[in-house]
Amino acid sequence: MNVILAESAGFCFGVKRAVDTVYEKAADSDVPVYTFGPIIHNEEVVRDLEEKGVHAVCDMEELEKIPRGIMVIRSHGVSKEIYEKIQAAGFRIVDATCPFVLKIHRYVEEYSRKGYHIVIIGNDSHPEVEGIKGWSNPKETTVLQTAEEAKNFTFSGCLAEKKSASSETSLCSSAKKRLCIVSQTTFNYNKFQELVEIIQKKGYDIIVLNTICNATEVRQKEAADIAARADAMIVIGGSHSSNTQKLFEICKKECENTYYIQTLDDLDVTKFWSIDNVGITAGASTPNKIIEEVQKNVRSKL
Repeated sequence: MNVILAESAGFCFGVKRAVDTVYEKAADSDVPVYTFGPIIHNEEVVRDLEEKGVHAVCDMEELEKIPRGIMVIRSHGVSKEIYEKIQAAGFRIVDATCPFVLKIHRYVEEYSRKGYHIVIIGNDSHPEVEGIKGWSNPKETTVLQTAEEAKNFTFSGCLAEKKSASSETSLCSSAKKRLCIVSQTTFNYNKFQELVEIIQKKGYDIIVLNTICNATEVRQKEAADIAARADAMIVIGGSHSSNTQKLFEICKKECENTYYIQTLDDLDVTKFWSIDNVGITAGASTPNKIIEEVQKNVRSKL
């Protein structure tokens, strides 16, 4: 059997940086170490950190009940409000937000201040998007994930409403509000382009900032290329990992025999007995140890 392992499989720069930061703090700190939310969407890593005394704090209510110490902000980032509340509560913040996500925060904050309506293309419930939303005016922020949502999107396009001198009728200001479009870093690039094109056809004054991480684009393209050549494809990642789910969708489109697993325990080798070419890729929050275990198992048993 020929096994093709994607070179881009596993931790991306931002995730590796965040995970390394937590392990370093856990080893060196003489005060409690926490992460605001699971450091990454991988149960194995989160469990290992728990065993080392690093607890994931899930909300502000829990924050008020725990001893003060170090709070690590995960690679997904947090809203401005949450950041300030953690600081005000007396925790020492270690910010491990991915630099590419921080760039989106700065873009959104800047263009929101300039009066733009912010459109975030991504998953509204994903922690990265929740954090991005928290750096703009909530009344002038929209999250879109599907083509249908993009088709239905509309906004007034007015910077302000004002009263005419001669009547009580509200008139739209002559200055038109503009749109600033950004993306969740792990969003599918082709889908992003599709949604942007739909919005552009509406005739709004738009500035588009492609904030999809280059590593994500490379990973998705490589996964599609391997899946197109493989008889079966294995995608490894946590069940809650957004970028891994997108990898699975991309690979499934190219190769019907695509399987999503979290660890070696989920791998059913009987599905590959009559297969000649197997491709393997993994999400940005999948440790190399798990990838190597799956690869070695596939090679040795098949």
